[in-house]
This record gives sequence, structure tokens and C-alpha cells, in this order.
Amino acid sequence: MTTQFRPCIDLHDGKVKQIVGGSLRDDGAGLRENFVSDKSAAFFASRYCADGLAGGHVIKLGQGNDAAAREALAAFPGGLHIGGGVNADNAEVWLNHGASHVIVTSWLFDSAGHFLDDRLEVLKRRVGAERLVLDLSCRRTADGWTVAMNRWQTLTDLHVTPQTLDRLAGSCAEFLIHAADVEGLCGGIDGELVALLGGWGKRPMTYAGGVATMDDVLKVERASGGKLDLTVGSALDIFGGSGVRYADLVAWNRRTG
Repeated sequence: MTTQFRPCIDLHDGKVKQIVGGSLRDDGAGLRENFVSDKSAAFFASRYCADGLAGGHVIKLGQGNDAAAREALAAFPGGLHIGGGVNADNAEVWLNHGASHVIVTSWLFDSAGHFLDDRLEVLKRRVGAERLVLDLSCRRTADGWTVAMNRWQTLTDLHVTPQTLDRLAGSCAEFLIHAADVEGLCGGIDGELVALLGGWGKRPMTYAGGVATMDDVLKVERASGGKLDLTVGSALDIFGGSGVRYADLVAWNRRTG
């Protein structure tokens, strides 16, 4: 198995942005933006489509992003996953707009962060496990890594362990896991988390967080045994970064795919 690059489109206030993950708050206070694009979500989706980069994700960070998300999905029909505010009532709507999969996190928990198995069952019946991606984005805690919801503000009672992954694997097609503590910092990956995920490796998984150079891409492949795909955000040249060239990642996928 070989690690593949999965592209991303993060939307905030209707614009394509790169944000330091841990700075995202409901009230907007302390928000740290690494990059705000003057190009549309559809522009990036069209580029990913032209380069054959299927399986990337569009994430709506808060309100005001639906129109931009629909434009991205229309530019790459069947090629992108959609997440952010997904629930049982709107999941099918987003699939009908052209998403290949829906990504869900916060709706699977109550307001106190308790995981609700019955909601997962409802969603699975509505769209099918084969079109469902579970976002287990997490923060490092005394228990290892704990899933965080509500734009990574609220810790839940679900921990990222092989046992948790085994429990949930039958209810989804893939997992998406942001290492929220290093997301957007371009300071290197969370190697221990990558190794844990790769050591499990029973479902496709995409890791996000901290990739700063092509050496980090190699580290993810080595630490995960090639079982973990990755996305690159703030370090990427098309998002204003200087550590990783988009063209190099396209070439990486063509070489290893």
C-alpha cells in the first residue's frame, strides 16, 4: 500500500481559507487565518478534477458556506467528500449535489459530547455505510487522543483507539482524522497518532495536521506503512505556503498510485 495525497477545500465565510485549527471559535475571537484565497471553491475543485485527485474533502467551517460548497461539488461531481454541519436530514441533499461521500462528526454526539450510537444507525440507514465518512478529528489528552467536536472546541467521550476504530468500521467507508493540536501550524506531523492509525489500517483513512514539507509526506507513509492517506493545507503553495509544491504532490500520486 502507498500513501496518497487527498486535496482539501476549507470554507469559512464563503471563502477558501487555511485556518489554525485550534483557533476556530463560535464567536470568531482569536481566529488565526494563514491564508484567504481570492479564487473560488469551484476553481480549486476544477483543478483537482483536472489532476485526477478524487477523494478529497470540502469542509464547511460554520455558516455561510453552502453556496461555495455546492459550486465546488458541481465542478468535480462524484470526486469530493463534504463535511461540516452534516446530519441525517441533509446528508442525502449533499449527495444529490454531487458529493461522493458525506463526512459527519458533531451530529453523532449530544451537547455534552456523549456519542450517540442510534444517530449513527439512522445516518447509516439513510445514506449507506459505503457513502459515509466518520470524522474522528482529535486532540491529545491524558487518555491519548480524544475526538473533539464543534470545530474542535468540545472534547467528547470517544477516544481514538484500535477498539474505537473496530467498533465504528462497519458503519462507514472511511475515516478522516485531523490532529487538531498541530493543524495549520506547519510544525510537523503527529507521528505517534500516524503510527497508531497505520497500525490499525482496516479502513481507508486520511490524516491531516502539521505537514510542512515533502519529508513529512514520506514520514506519514513510513510510519503508517502506506495505509494512511494525507492532506496538506497551510504548507501548500496553492494556499500561500512555501513548504510543499502542489505539483510535487500530483507527481507523487502518479508515481505511487
